[in-house]
Amino acid sequence: MSHVSAADRRPQLIAAAIDLMGREGVAAGSTRAIASELGVAQATVHYTFGAKADLYRAVLEHLAEGMVARVHAEASRNSATLEEAFRAVGDALWRQLCEQPERHLLMYELVIFALRHPELREVADRFHRDIQEAASVIVADAAQRAGQIPAVPAAELARFILAGFDGLSLELLVRGGRPEADMERSMEQLVAATAALAGAGNLPLSAGG
Repeated sequence: MSHVSAADRRPQLIAAAIDLMGREGVAAGSTRAIASELGVAQATVHYTFGAKADLYRAVLEHLAEGMVARVHAEASRNSATLEEAFRAVGDALWRQLCEQPERHLLMYELVIFALRHPELREVADRFHRDIQEAASVIVADAAQRAGQIPAVPAAELARFILAGFDGLSLELLVRGGRPEADMERSMEQLVAATAALAGAGNLPLSAGG
């Protein structure tokens, strides 16, 4: 078998870990099992990532980056006002959840698993901070494009909509990943509440920016 660099092996192992843990849960994601999933030696996992915490961090980062990139693209493409940006963000989050509920379940499992293990606690902390910061950037960029100043700081708006989405996503997972009309209405209400909290449309930027 030809040699594969650690840089090339890294995304392969992340994908293998996501596939394995998405099917069988985080507890099944030992370095031995992940190596077997890809068909490589267990030592390859340790060589590529070092500690198990680094592998879990990489998996969470990969899942989060994919989600954030899609939401950012939707918000950039489909919003001329701040309220439209919140709707685009909400629509993108909801579609991702409905299309890939197993990935959201895996994110929940990884975070809870990390919180239960002191050596992995930093992984959960880092993931939570990264998601909050990325969401804040999306909100701030949307406000800038719309030429509006939110009545509430971008970080607080991001926290508000993410907290609401977490609750709805957990409910959808409990219901077996099947979206229903009442949940879709709740998502629309969350978007409307976020826009109202922001005072969207009420505080235009001055001519001087």
